[in-house]
This record gives sequence, C-alpha cells and structure tokens, in this order.
Amino acid sequence: MRIPKVDDFVRLRQDVPQWALSRGEVGVVRSTWFSPNKAYEVEFHVIGAEQRTRVLLPEDQLEVEDGSLLGEEAEERVATV
Repeated sequence: MRIPKVDDFVRLRQDVPQWALSRGEVGVVRSTWFSPNKAYEVEFHVIGAEQRTRVLLPEDQLEVEDGSLLGEEAEERVATV
C-alpha cells in the first residue's frame, strides 16, 4: 500500500463517528502532520453539511485511491472551487 501524500484521494478504512464519517467515504489529503505522531489532514464533503469537514487521521485509517475518482469535467469544476 502506498503512503498518502498531499492531493491524493483516500478512502476511510473504518467509521469515524465523532465526525459523522463512514467507512468507504472518500476525501482528499490536504496536509501531513509529523508531531507528535504522523497524521494526515483529510478533507471530506459530508452530505447535508454546508461546509467541508477536515480531520486528522492516522495512516492505518486510510487507503490511497489510485487514479482519479472523478471524470475530467468534474475535476475541472473541483479545481476552480
């Protein structure tokens, strides 16, 4: 399994109930934290929420998705937001 890096799409390997996130949801890595432990700041678009949700997660809770999960048109729209 590849180590996540900034702008990678990642999928949750387990539920994160305190943030209303479920196993299988996809987010984007926005930054990597190294202290006190290595963690990844991941941004999720939770259905029903007005704002995006950003959470710090350890590597073992994430699985890197290879390739784009969006079509080219959708990627262009996301890039302009």
